[in-house]
Amino acid sequence: MPDPEPDHARVPPLSLGAALLPIATMLSALVVGAMLGALTAESIVIAMLTAAAVAGVIAVRRGARWLDIQQATADQVARVLPALLILLAIGMLIATWMLAGTIPYLVAWGVRLVQPEWLALTAFFAAALMSTCTGTSWGSAGTIGVAMMGTAAALDVSLPMVAGAVISGAYFGDKMSPLSDTTIVAALAAEVDVYAHIRHMVFTAGPSFLVAGVVYAVLGGARDLDTSAATASALLAELDRVFRLHAVVLLPPIVVLVAVWRRLPSVLAVTLSSVVAAAIAVLVQGRSVLTVMVAAVSGVRATMFDAPSAATMYSTDLVRLVERGGMQSMTFTFVIVFAAFLLTGAMQVSGALDVLLARLLASVRSAFGLVAATMTAGLTVIGLTSHASVTMLVVGGLVRDAYRTRDLPPVLLSRSLEDSVTVTEVLMPWTVSAVFMAGTLGVPTVAYAPWTVFCWMGPVMSLGLAAVGRRGG
Repeated sequence: MPDPEPDHARVPPLSLGAALLPIATMLSALVVGAMLGALTAESIVIAMLTAAAVAGVIAVRRGARWLDIQQATADQVARVLPALLILLAIGMLIATWMLAGTIPYLVAWGVRLVQPEWLALTAFFAAALMSTCTGTSWGSAGTIGVAMMGTAAALDVSLPMVAGAVISGAYFGDKMSPLSDTTIVAALAAEVDVYAHIRHMVFTAGPSFLVAGVVYAVLGGARDLDTSAATASALLAELDRVFRLHAVVLLPPIVVLVAVWRRLPSVLAVTLSSVVAAAIAVLVQGRSVLTVMVAAVSGVRATMFDAPSAATMYSTDLVRLVERGGMQSMTFTFVIVFAAFLLTGAMQVSGALDVLLARLLASVRSAFGLVAATMTAGLTVIGLTSHASVTMLVVGGLVRDAYRTRDLPPVLLSRSLEDSVTVTEVLMPWTVSAVFMAGTLGVPTVAYAPWTVFCWMGPVMSLGLAAVGRRGG
């Protein structure tokens, strides 16, 4: 007599409505929060946890256990552990670069050399160069990006615009650098050579870069040049009083560039640079070892530069510039990560993700439809997982055979993955990258998002080329 079927085998297939319910719950909670004027990081976490609870109930009703959801969540956390370590390392990097005088030195020269009307364009180019050389958008935003934001504050230039320019430049390098993890994984997911992938990325990244540059050149500028000049002069005087602005403070960024170029893992390159910056803070800037250690963990405070009452002696601009960084500054990002992965873990166990992706691909009838479906799948999964590599590998594995069946070049798949995953995560306020950028640059996602021109143009260019029949390029 055959063994009876297990309970889960008799569970009917999950309907599309049930699969969409957790996502609809999260979006509804976000809309309500926005209508109440409380679309904060905390409300985003609540929205994701509420959606995770809905997905968990669906999973349990289909025979899953809490342990199954817990294990699915743990598996995702394990996959993103390197990224979480980089988050901690960048928090430490920002603090040590600040104490060493590296970021103040860059801000001082930015104020002296850059005209306010060209600051957004300069920030865009500087972040693009840094990101292309290092292959990391987070590292670029946390270093040169922080310096550009300090310069923008001193020159009274729109902070959301400069933040958008920094992010656009940072993600240009993240797409085009052979040192970038996402660039390499996109090529792996489509089974193409990484340099062939980069060559074909030029067809979408190139025009997007030019459009972004034109926007920042035309719309950049200061609100009040007289006020900007006075504010900048005051800030320069304070920086000269608090820091020894010597060229030796440029050693930490040089260490990053050399370490990454020699193919050291990003977390090791950032940590090594932080150690060098900590030494400079002690030997050149005269900070105590204890002060450097506290700042690396808890962040820099103005009181670290003088007597305990020094915070009242410094201008708001200086305090806003220096008080940042530290590993603890990344704590809330970790909360976002776990909330997102609880939601994704429950949806995975319930079968909702499989239903959504299968339904998305079932309606594909043309090359353009396949590219659009690939990009929609990429947007959906990255919005739920906040992990570009996992998203590209999952979506790439699902659609790779469909590209082969239609005799479409694999570089079209790799480019579609980059243009829908790498550059879009930072536009969704609940994702890890968006939370990191908002916290590091000091501008909410909803404020900087309209200015991330390069990130918006990626999907537009990719879909446009597919629509006119440009398959490989």
